[in-house]
Amino acid sequence: QVQLVESGGGFVQPGGSLRLSCAASGFTFSMYPMNRYRQAPRKEREWVATITRGGRNTTYADSVKGRFTISRDDAKNTVYLQMNSLKPEDTAKYFCRAFAYWGQGTQVTVSA
Repeated sequence: QVQLVESGGGFVQPGGSLRLSCAASGFTFSMYPMNRYRQAPRKEREWVATITRGGRNTTYADSVKGRFTISRDDAKNTVYLQMNSLKPEDTAKYFCRAFAYWGQGTQVTVSA
């Protein structure tokens, strides 16, 4: 069955960095675009970034453009989200999505 296992969340001070990982199994990872979302407390889940097959193209929400980088390693069936210059408003649970499947999420907290 499809599994998306997320890791890398944590607590970081403003201006800091984190790298999130999402390890996939149960489908042909390289054939699918991969997506990252986040959901802050009391807010709707919002799209953050997408990377296409082969990593040819990436797109980002305006709120993270220039600070976050999505990448993938098809040999490891893993998608990454490098988050730099983190702000308190980046605090959220971060999820990865492959077509109809979601990971369990990993919490990111940015606070002084």
